[in-house]
Amino acid sequence: MTSPIIANRYEFVLLFDVKDGNPNGDPDAGNQPRTDPETGEGLVTDVAIKRKIRNYVGLKSGNIAPNAIYVREGSVLQEQRKESYHGLKEGEKSSEDKARALMCANFYDVRAFGAVMSTKKFNAGQVRGPVQITFARSVNRILPSDHTITRVARETEARAAEGGSTEMGGKSTVAYGLYRAHGFVSPHLADGDKGTGFSEADLALLWEALGLMFDLDRSAARGLMATRRLIAFRHDSRLGNAPAHTLLERVKVVPNSDVPRDFTDFEVTLNRDGLPQGVAILDLV
Repeated sequence: MTSPIIANRYEFVLLFDVKDGNPNGDPDAGNQPRTDPETGEGLVTDVAIKRKIRNYVGLKSGNIAPNAIYVREGSVLQEQRKESYHGLKEGEKSSEDKARALMCANFYDVRAFGAVMSTKKFNAGQVRGPVQITFARSVNRILPSDHTITRVARETEARAAEGGSTEMGGKSTVAYGLYRAHGFVSPHLADGDKGTGFSEADLALLWEALGLMFDLDRSAARGLMATRRLIAFRHDSRLGNAPAHTLLERVKVVPNSDVPRDFTDFEVTLNRDGLPQGVAILDLV
C-alpha cells in the first residue's frame, strides 16, 4: 500500500550534545570545531546534520529505491541521474520533468531535502525539498581544545630513517556542548506536479533518523554524541495554524551550571499552556 503524501505542516526542535569530541570541523580553520567568533557558541552546519540523516537512511534501506541516497560518499552525481533516464519506458522521450519525477521516486534525500540536478548531461532539473534544517547552535559557550597525539608506527621508510620512535599528530575537541537546531516540513513542497512526493512513511523515517543517527555514526574524532530531545509541532492546516517562531520559542533550554559538562547541567522546558487551536505537540525523543 502506498503511503499518502504529507498534508500537515511541522516545525521541530532538535537538541543533541557532544562530549570530548568535534561535532563538525571547519576545513578553513584546521578542522577545529566551528564557532561563532562573536559569542563563542558552537555551530554545526545543516549539511552535517543532513549527512547523518542520509547515512542512517542509506544503512537502513541498503541504499535501495525508494530510499536510496543520491548524495553519498564516493558517488558521481551525474551517473546517479543516468538511471533516471534509463528508467523511462521504451520509446518514451527523455525529459527533464520525467527524469526529475523518477529521481524523487527513487531517492529519499531528493524527496526530503531537494537537489540541484540541472547540469547539461542527464538534466533532472531542480527540486526544492519540503524538509529544511537550520544550523545548530550550542546553548552554552564552547572552548575548542587542541590535543597533541602520538603513534609508535612511522608512515614511510623515509620518516623511519629520520630516527625517533613516534610520529606526532593532533585533534581538536569540545569538552561539552549542547546544540539546538530547528527544522521545518512544508507539505506544499511535497504534493502536486512539482512536489517531491514526500510521504507519511518518509516523515516517520525522518523522525527515526533524527533520533538514532548518532548511534550509527560513531567516530573517535566525534567523541560521545547523542540526540537528547526531538519536539515537533504539528499543524492541522497545510498553511499552518500559528507562526513558527512562536511555537519554537515554547521550548526553553537554560543551563544550571556555569561550566556545563553534561546534559543534566541544563533544564529543558516545554510550554504547553495556551497552545494555539489546530496545533499538536509531538514529544518524539
